[in-house]
Amino acid sequence: MSPLLSVSHVSKTFRLGSHEIRAVQDVSFDVAEGECLAIVGESGSGKSTIANMVLGIYPPSDGTLTYRGAQLPARRDLSHRRAIQLVQQNPLSSLNPKRSIGASLHLPLDVHKIGAAADRRERIGALLEEVGLPADFAKRSPAALSGGQRQRVAIARALACESELVVLDEPTSALDVLVQARILKLLQQLRTQRGLTYIFITHDLAVVRNIADRVAVFEKGKLVELDTPERLFAEPSAEYTRSLISAVPVVGNDEVRLREQLAGIDHG
Repeated sequence: MSPLLSVSHVSKTFRLGSHEIRAVQDVSFDVAEGECLAIVGESGSGKSTIANMVLGIYPPSDGTLTYRGAQLPARRDLSHRRAIQLVQQNPLSSLNPKRSIGASLHLPLDVHKIGAAADRRERIGALLEEVGLPADFAKRSPAALSGGQRQRVAIARALACESELVVLDEPTSALDVLVQARILKLLQQLRTQRGLTYIFITHDLAVVRNIADRVAVFEKGKLVELDTPERLFAEPSAEYTRSLISAVPVVGNDEVRLREQLAGIDHG
């Protein structure tokens, strides 16, 4: 089966006057349909630049990105923008504070002409309920919601377009541990129910340990390791990966059990 997304020998160089910054260097990987690929690395590793090229925010300097067997153009059309959606790190800044939650969810439905206009209010209520929020939250402003609730709205907005590939850019880093676990559980449920594909950008290996099918480790713009979480944690091949794993905090047994319970992991 052909991959949903293929990144082939992609590089990105930024030029500031006479100075060049090689943000991504000759990177290749595939993302299978229905997969969650985590991209991890410290600040400046190139992971966000890769995400921005997948989203069409930056064109690659070299190489190609292919979606469903067709090369993605530098200038994306509406069908590409509908198929590939983004959930940002900070939902408060990504939601317009002057718009109600309902208005923020209405906008992508209008832009992409999804459903009959008369049915869009009902569709908004269904989207909110799908991410675990009451339908009447549509009347609220972003400021009236908690951080976890706002992130659920951001996820609902990405789903409003009936997207296939969702790029999650540090979606839990602004949340506390318990809210993180609930958002990760929601993302797992939505992936199963909708058949979604995720690219999960993070600096924290611990976050993706139980959600990712594969983990791509980036260092200074280069892909240094790509493997399953099980093999990556058990036998990392790159020294940089070993340093990231050594920085993963050790938590107490009570917190481990609570995280696993919230994530739906049953040990009998």
